[in-house]
Amino acid sequence: MHPIERLRYVARAGGVDLVELVQDAAGALSGFASDPAALVTACRSLIDRHPSAGPVWWLAARVLCAADPGAEAWQAADDLEQDQTARAVLRHVPADSTALVVGWPTTVAGGLVRRGDCRLLVVDAGGSFGFRADRLGRYDLDIEHIPEAGVASASVAADLVVIEAQALGDDGFVAAIGARAAAAVAVDAGIPVWVVAPVGRVLPRELWRALAARVDAAPAPWGEPDEMVPLRLVTSVLRSDGLHEPAEVVTAPDCPFAPELLRRLDAPGSW
Repeated sequence: MHPIERLRYVARAGGVDLVELVQDAAGALSGFASDPAALVTACRSLIDRHPSAGPVWWLAARVLCAADPGAEAWQAADDLEQDQTARAVLRHVPADSTALVVGWPTTVAGGLVRRGDCRLLVVDAGGSFGFRADRLGRYDLDIEHIPEAGVASASVAADLVVIEAQALGDDGFVAAIGARAAAAVAVDAGIPVWVVAPVGRVLPRELWRALAARVDAAPAPWGEPDEMVPLRLVTSVLRSDGLHEPAEVVTAPDCPFAPELLRRLDAPGSW
């Protein structure tokens, strides 16, 4: 497949797991490794199509700042494949606890489905849990699907709220719709709020602000699948190496700053 056609295929992909999306994107971007101008355009195109996906920004920044963009693209894909954050979820969620999960993201689900001692309350406004529920029959799980209207009550009933970040920066994070309500109610009730941040989710301040501006620009945010959540509502950030203070995590972003990504593809004077 021609690199441009592959890029179009990846850019148009919707409803796919972030890890799968970035792995496909890595293959697409590697096809532009020998053409710096085309590589910048390809990176901007992917971001324009997936503006709230932190790993897409992470991949683009790594590729644009690398001496060998093609090799860096494949290394990024390998880094996602080898990420151990799901195991950290498995290790750190307290025994016999009731955890409220917002959405059913891959990393959180990958850790919690192996915790047969936990009760899971799943708030899923986006419908991803319903899509995957038929795959859970082989696990001995105590799962209750919570309607959107019950997010506040479920937050108070839980011992812990677990939210996976699609992107995280110095003052907030992007997560599935319903995350902000769950976090706000839990904090008010003194219940811990953990944000799970797999590899590729923590962005440098400049890239985070650019991503956040795009999310905030949605004309009808209540109809979007994602939403912004203030970092002040977070008790701890869980990464592959354990729990961290939010202020500590944002000082060590997962990728370099690539200034080329601050300009939209359709901006005057862009490539």
